[in-house]
Amino acid sequence: MSEEHIREIEEPAGAAPAKAAKPEAKEDDWKSFGWFLVKLVIVVLIFRTFAFTSFNIPSQSMMPRLLVGDHLFAQKWSYGYSRAALPLDPEAGDWHLFQTLPERGDVVIFKHPIDRSDYIKRVIGLPGDTVQMVEGVLHINDVPVEMEQVEDFVIPLATGDDCRGTRISTEDGPVCSNPQYRETLPNGVTYNILDLGVTPQDNTAPFIVGEGQLFLMGDNRDNSLDSRFPAEAQRGIGLVPVENLVGEASFMYWSWGGGVRWSRMFKGI
Repeated sequence: MSEEHIREIEEPAGAAPAKAAKPEAKEDDWKSFGWFLVKLVIVVLIFRTFAFTSFNIPSQSMMPRLLVGDHLFAQKWSYGYSRAALPLDPEAGDWHLFQTLPERGDVVIFKHPIDRSDYIKRVIGLPGDTVQMVEGVLHINDVPVEMEQVEDFVIPLATGDDCRGTRISTEDGPVCSNPQYRETLPNGVTYNILDLGVTPQDNTAPFIVGEGQLFLMGDNRDNSLDSRFPAEAQRGIGLVPVENLVGEASFMYWSWGGGVRWSRMFKGI
């Protein structure tokens, strides 16, 4: 074979440096991905600090409106911003920006006054109010709240579910039937509650809601450790400081109870 032909199949001069550029390209890719993650974390922190936070229902205390396994978003801007509204609840002192009091009947996410865990209850009493339970009837400023019995609340029971009402066997499996009432607050807000009858927490001394405090209750009146009970870790909440509010429960985005509960998704609270 002639020397001329050998030269034709040799690597062209300058081809080798092109291969050396590949590690630089990979390094640029990693840098771009790293910046993407940083930007994503910043966006998530801003979203969770100023817009919404998520919450899942762990107990029956807010039945019938909210069930165990419901997942919801709470909007942060409703009541302003405080330490409680910040992600991870940092030790940042007691402060509140753009503070707005909730209205009676709002469903709120808040930090427990003692252990700082997340709770969800309904706002019943505002600063200056006197709240009392008399024979199971809620009184606000010495006026009984309108309470009307409606159709029983019936919910299917999965294995191990607690039923404090009446357990009934049906062709589709066991269900739990609970007496249900509709309450109407002085500002016209209406919602349903469950009440099995007169229990010790259905008769209380008057609670005077102080400045910067809220009286909160669960809708499942006989299965809720709320402001009727003194503040104690993992138990009662007492009168809750306004600064402990995280946000206002807005809408459900997912619900699971032995299966997907499609009818409950994307509904307002």
